[in-house]
Amino acid sequence: MASPKRRTSKMKQKMRRGANRWRAPLLKECPECGSRVPGHIACPSCGTYRERQVLDVDVV
Repeated sequence: MASPKRRTSKMKQKMRRGANRWRAPLLKECPECGSRVPGHIACPSCGTYRERQVLDVDVV
């Protein structure tokens, strides 16, 4: 089995681990109702996706 020729520097370790950090999800604004919705998901409040009505939402 291969073994590393040199020790991995602290900077390289931190750069590698920095790619795995937590990031807040990007939320987009629904063009119909203005609520914040994750991308590629139908709006749960009005039921639209890409300017089309895809879900039947009951108004409570």
